[in-house]
Amino acid sequence: MAALAPFRALRPASSAAARVAAVPYDVVTTAEARSLAEGNPWSFLHVSRSEIDLPDDVDPHSPAVYRKAAENFERLATEGVLVRDSEPALYAYRLRMNERLQTGIAAAFSVDEYAFDVIRKHERTRRDKEDDRTRHIVALRARTGPVFLTYRGRKEIDEIVARATQDRPLYDFTAVDGVRHSIWRLSDDLSSRLAGEFDRVPVLYIADGHHR
Repeated sequence: MAALAPFRALRPASSAAARVAAVPYDVVTTAEARSLAEGNPWSFLHVSRSEIDLPDDVDPHSPAVYRKAAENFERLATEGVLVRDSEPALYAYRLRMNERLQTGIAAAFSVDEYAFDVIRKHERTRRDKEDDRTRHIVALRARTGPVFLTYRGRKEIDEIVARATQDRPLYDFTAVDGVRHSIWRLSDDLSSRLAGEFDRVPVLYIADGHHR
């Protein structure tokens, strides 16, 4: 059974969220990332694609790039752009693009569930991608690239998430690409109920982020 767990998030301060928000690291080139982050020192692209802060001819997989990522990550935390939650929690995360909505749950899962096939794979991973993300995680001592998991629908889970998203969100902003982002921190009661419902989910399936 899938064991969902709360975690202590290091997340943007409410006033900084819209400026920190960035596209996934692997959907833009270095040149595109540099253009998107230009004039915005809080953009998370300075962490996920830190070669944008180094000379144009730098190898994106050189040790200097991972050191720069760690330096930029630490700077955001030191300046209070990123703040650490005092207690572990679960989060509901909603994306809206035009009239389309996608709502998910941000939570922690054990890597043992991947090893024991509770989290199901759907394709082979690439060694170069694995090595890159491993080096990034080790340098930062943090996981900044979530893995997107899905599961067979359960109305009990949907009801809990629907209840959580009736409250005032931590964040609610529209990014430069027109996608609206809303995030809620679940109460202890809703977190406990949600974790209990996931105990009844037999397997999870990797939808994206398999190489991370």
